[in-house]
Amino acid sequence: MGKIVLIMGMSLDGYIEGPDRDISWHQVDDELHQHFNDMIGELGALLSGRTTYELMADYWPTADADPDTPATMAEFAATWREKPKIVYSRTLAHADWNTTIVRDVVPEEVHLLKEQMDGDLGLSGADLVAEFLRHDLVDELRVYVHPVLVGRGKPLFPHLDASIPTVLRLTESHAFGNGVVLLRYA
Repeated sequence: MGKIVLIMGMSLDGYIEGPDRDISWHQVDDELHQHFNDMIGELGALLSGRTTYELMADYWPTADADPDTPATMAEFAATWREKPKIVYSRTLAHADWNTTIVRDVVPEEVHLLKEQMDGDLGLSGADLVAEFLRHDLVDELRVYVHPVLVGRGKPLFPHLDASIPTVLRLTESHAFGNGVVLLRYA
């Protein structure tokens, strides 16, 4: 049975994107990109919201067609195309590249998906992450902290019920050469 693994990059002050959806401050070099390639390659499927899916679908399906694309990015493009994807959206009418559209997060259906899946399921997209957290469906968090302060934007974690703290256990930390730090929690 697979786990639901939240996979997100954020600024040191907790934002996944700055104002106007700016993510230009994400510091993904070859080392970090190769890490993502290896990790994504091991997942059974990718779960995302519509916005994240559309951002990925706008670039990755043909990124490796450009001869100037760095090798790590070309490898990711091929992996992304082939990897099973589930996009949660009430408005998306059609999706390509091995993608299934699901309208709502139904906990029983997510549990069934975990049982059927060969490997873990990578979760991304701020609104979808918030929904999975509300339903207590996230088994592991892999947060990539970028060494930058954004100041404002979209936070990774929604406002949670402060009366019930969620205690996590650190299972791994790794500092990449560019200053990004992976914090992995169960």
